[in-house]
Amino acid sequence: MRGVVSGAMLVALHDLGYADGFDEVYSCSSGALNGAYFVARDTWFPLSIYFDDLSTGQFLDFGRALRGQMPMNLDYVLDEVLARRKPLNYRAIIDSAQRLHVLITDVDALKTVDLTEFKTWEDIRAALRASAWLPVVTRGTSSVRGMRGIDGAVLQRHPFRTAHADGCTHILSLSTRPIGRGPERITLGNRLASRYLDRLRPGLGDGFISAIRTYLAEDKPHLQKSRLCPGQDAAVLDLAPLPGTPEVKRHETSFGTILQSARSAYRALYLALEGVDVQVVPRLTVYPVRKERTAR
Repeated sequence: MRGVVSGAMLVALHDLGYADGFDEVYSCSSGALNGAYFVARDTWFPLSIYFDDLSTGQFLDFGRALRGQMPMNLDYVLDEVLARRKPLNYRAIIDSAQRLHVLITDVDALKTVDLTEFKTWEDIRAALRASAWLPVVTRGTSSVRGMRGIDGAVLQRHPFRTAHADGCTHILSLSTRPIGRGPERITLGNRLASRYLDRLRPGLGDGFISAIRTYLAEDKPHLQKSRLCPGQDAAVLDLAPLPGTPEVKRHETSFGTILQSARSAYRALYLALEGVDVQVVPRLTVYPVRKERTAR
């Protein structure tokens, strides 16, 4: 659900006329869904997915675990929301000169894989599904290009590293946690997730913990430094919600919190790039409600 933050920042980039200024869009997890809509040049409407469609029990319901089901329902996102309610224009992504990169974790190879050069809508859908396949709340793995894939952030916490390795010289990084947030650490939840990952593939859990340590010790300080000293090495500018902004939890379901986080993220990017503080009012969007048929 923290993807609402980077999603709102992409909306601001689009509104300000900067969308065409990027050659490549690197993304993972919910950020991959945001990146897909951004490359398709559709932003405000799909941003409402977070507070209209994902804040309901149709997407996330921990009570399902008591019934032997997984809490998160990705089929609902891909087959209902992205296909019918707020359709993703797959053809626009395939035809775009701006390339979408979707990072996934190859479970068997124990590495992060960059999926790009999409030729079919099925390939894009499979990549988005695998990149958002969050361990613990989804069962097993997702299939993509012959690989067993899961969440792209398992072995690499932030996609800017892949952009840097590919030779990108100017990188705009969109982080989802507020600036000045307290010190991070490896939590009990992380360690429980590590055990689950090791059941999928021995060594995957250790790789997950190692990736968190690398992010905390190297990546996060590098991104924080880039805000103060942009232009060192590859020019990386990391933008994040302003200090004091409430942090969106991964499993956030409060409509008000999600909507307010979107407004705050839009404001932060606008302030950083334009030097002007603004109040943000989301646009109203309309789509037809499908009536459920009752069997008799």
